[in-house]
Amino acid sequence: MDHPSAAGPATCPAADGAPALFTWEFATDPYPAYAWLREHSPVHRTELPSGVEAWLVTRYEDARQALADSRLSKNPAHHAGPAHAKGKTGIPGERKAELMTHLLNIDPPDHTRLRRLVSKAFTPRRVAGFAPRVQELTDRLIDRFAESGEADLIHDLAFPLPIYAICDLLGVPPEDQDDFRDWAGMMIRHGGGPRGGVARSVKKMRGYLAELIHRKREEPGDDLISGLIRASDHGEHLTENEAAAMAFILLFAGFETTVNLIGNGVYALLRNPGERERLQRSLDAGEEELLETGIEELLRYDGPVELATWRFATEPLTLGGQSIEAGDPVLVVLAAADRDPDRFPDPDTLDLARRDNQHLGYGHGIHYCLGAPLARLEGRTALATLLNRLPDLRLAVEPTDLRWRGGLIMRGLRTLPVQFTPECAAPETDASSTL
Repeated sequence: MDHPSAAGPATCPAADGAPALFTWEFATDPYPAYAWLREHSPVHRTELPSGVEAWLVTRYEDARQALADSRLSKNPAHHAGPAHAKGKTGIPGERKAELMTHLLNIDPPDHTRLRRLVSKAFTPRRVAGFAPRVQELTDRLIDRFAESGEADLIHDLAFPLPIYAICDLLGVPPEDQDDFRDWAGMMIRHGGGPRGGVARSVKKMRGYLAELIHRKREEPGDDLISGLIRASDHGEHLTENEAAAMAFILLFAGFETTVNLIGNGVYALLRNPGERERLQRSLDAGEEELLETGIEELLRYDGPVELATWRFATEPLTLGGQSIEAGDPVLVVLAAADRDPDRFPDPDTLDLARRDNQHLGYGHGIHYCLGAPLARLEGRTALATLLNRLPDLRLAVEPTDLRWRGGLIMRGLRTLPVQFTPECAAPETDASSTL
């Protein structure tokens, strides 16, 4: 992901009756504003809170076209303005930390080469083999709060689960994983505020990754970083900077999307009790089909990624009837496209059994999210385990008391306080065991 620009109380300038964008009120429920844009200004030029001007693409067909259009580059060098050099686009600190050469910032042929190398770690077989570990992590995290009758599902489950999972895949030793959790937490906490804290965390993570790559060269293991070091494709090996950048972006992009998938997904189920009960009955009967289609519907309905990461026009082009100049930034609004009534019947209704659900929650084209299979696995496991173990799970606050993290790219709750009937202590369960 590219790190979000801060949202704040001030509204961005509105023109021709356009709704105010990127306010705190907008962050709580952006869908009415996106509906207005789809109807009246589907490719809409606006000033972002950072001061950068960009085009927002909101209709499904335009979004699919933009996501697969080779004239829209991921390389910030194509931006006509100096915003990236000033840290207004992309992840704060990534340039100084020499972490730019990752999949979100490059185009073919480098993108093709690096994606082919790293995709070996995310084959269906490898992800399926990781399922028992994801279940173990999920159970141990729930063990920590199941007897208390209350929890913050963001802090206690949605956040730590993907952090520990991706650390395991990367080969981060257990004794170092809490450091990664701290750095990742800094990135999320500063999503709507000063970017300096993020840049400091990026710098610390870069230093650690350099050291870890060094150690893996000496003592390789059966993990992703060791695989990146060994990887070659037609004689082309990853440089150390490329290996560090790939490990960094897999952690950075791979955890927050899953935090939000779990958090937004549980919240959507709690706000739609009929669908939640439908899923619970299906799980009680030992059926998996509704869980499978349900994850896709939750990704469509209120997905973890609100806007696709930055693209920059390499030449003049027309999109949705609008003329876009070379160098212009383009942001595809996945959340708007996935509620387009021209593509999805009754798009504002949560229907866990929805068919033909070709949502854009994880993108489209060559930049389709590499870690989507792992995120789906973690999302399915977390939701099914919560509903099985805590069947009377309920919100502990009014929905109006919840706050969404201000930002541009990601969409997720700051907290999700819940209550439930406490589980009885199980003698064989050691809730304090090391994850």
